[in-house]
Amino acid sequence: MIAAWWAAIIVLGIESYLAPTPPQVVTALVNSIGYLASNAVTTLLEVIQGYLIAVGLGLAVGGLLATSETIERALMPSIVAVNAVPKLAFAPLLLVWMGFGQGPKVVMVVLLCTFPILLACVAGLTRTPAEMIELARSLPASRWQILTRFRLPAAMPQIFVGLKTAMPLAVIGALVGELSGSTGGLGYVIQNAGADTGTAFAAITLLAAISVGLFYVLVAAERILLPWARAITD
Repeated sequence: MIAAWWAAIIVLGIESYLAPTPPQVVTALVNSIGYLASNAVTTLLEVIQGYLIAVGLGLAVGGLLATSETIERALMPSIVAVNAVPKLAFAPLLLVWMGFGQGPKVVMVVLLCTFPILLACVAGLTRTPAEMIELARSLPASRWQILTRFRLPAAMPQIFVGLKTAMPLAVIGALVGELSGSTGGLGYVIQNAGADTGTAFAAITLLAAISVGLFYVLVAAERILLPWARAITD
């Protein structure tokens, strides 16, 4: 892919202010490493803060919906309606309400990540094998014990699917918030790069690295916490 990108720029004679070559991106990354690293840390903190809030919110609400069919019927239509609203519409409003700090970016991450985590949690908790629930009730186990010792372990593979789906969305949410107005972050770098496309692409490369790195942290956590899940699915 890098070779095709480089060759296309040379063959088509694309000017550097439109698209840089890979060496120009590497040069910009090396020359501005301090500037880019400090802003990458800002973006990373926004992503992690918003993602952790979304995980807590998604699991809490998902668990509540999964344990009560009445609550699910009452709340799920409203949750779906809120999720259907394009999140980009909130970006300028969050800027007005919360200013140029990290707050709007964290909230944007929460808005993008909560729904897939919530859906995965509900799907996992409501698809526990019937024979497992019958076994728990015959012991007998309380509703809390059934939830924590039977439903939740069985739901963890599905929950991790939601967690991994939401992770790239967290980076997108932070970037959208930064592009709408910020004083730091990789989105700020891209917005202020202007014709310096090398620096802009270097920031985009770091965004991709953050997204990929955090995704595989979740993959590693899943393998450590759920070693039995791979044995079941293989």
